[in-house]
Amino acid sequence: MIKEFKEFILRGNVVDLAVGVIIGSAFTAIVKSLTDNLISPMLGIFLGKIDFSQVVFSVAGAEFKVGLFINAIINFLIIAFVIFIMVKIINKFLRTEKEEEPTTPSNEELYLKEIRDLLSEQQIQSDKNETNL
Repeated sequence: MIKEFKEFILRGNVVDLAVGVIIGSAFTAIVKSLTDNLISPMLGIFLGKIDFSQVVFSVAGAEFKVGLFINAIINFLIIAFVIFIMVKIINKFLRTEKEEEPTTPSNEELYLKEIRDLLSEQQIQSDKNETNL
């Protein structure tokens, strides 16, 4: 059982996932800081202070902090947009135009093409015979 666990942990995709989670959490902290310290204040200049945290309604003594939820949605949308822009920029830099080398068809592909051509010829001849009748 320990051997199987060791194989599972050392498998490439588990290690890759762990690295992805660690980098993702660090990246989230960076983007949250960008949102909180740069983007939100900039939006505050143009739209006024965006803070719904005081919006609360009560029902039977229970407080529903709708404003905090709205703030979380706004932060999520800003973070998602920033990540979207960053991914587009990264993809633009990583994109390399690869020229596809013409590959020679395998024997299997050649046979299949011949069969296709023969079937096409048979269909054409069949259609001609039907029109002559």
